[in-house]
Amino acid sequence: MSNTKKIALMSTLVLLLAVTAVFNFVLAGTRTTEVNGTVKANYFTTFRANRSTTRSEEFVQLDSVIAAFAPETEEYKQAVSEKQKMVEIMEDELVMESIIKTLGFSDVAVSIGSDSSNINVFINSNELTEDTIVKIFYALEIEQQIRDGNIIIMPVYAES
Repeated sequence: MSNTKKIALMSTLVLLLAVTAVFNFVLAGTRTTEVNGTVKANYFTTFRANRSTTRSEEFVQLDSVIAAFAPETEEYKQAVSEKQKMVEIMEDELVMESIIKTLGFSDVAVSIGSDSSNINVFINSNELTEDTIVKIFYALEIEQQIRDGNIIIMPVYAES
């Protein structure tokens, strides 16, 4: 692949990333509240937008590696493997968020580390009782086969 084609490909990918970021904010319907004359975005909306933007950038980088190398090379195989791992993590986060929302929470965000087995759960709540925490651990352990030692649950109160 010539340098001109590589530059054109990378420019197109960067442009697509920018368009994706704009659509992400527009379509996500960023909810904001006004506090003392200043506009404050909802924690969970901001968290999801940042996570989506970061992942889009990572996908663009992986796609550029996939496009630049032949399928039999180690770089290509590693990039494809990393991309598949990211997709699986995204699916697991979505399932976990849905499971926790069914327990009665108005909003939740789950973040799974790609390099570790830690799972961070941010729940829209002033405080969490021991009973609620046990329900969350149990639901994630049964539905997702996760050991509770890797789950960190944090209450984050964000007005809806």
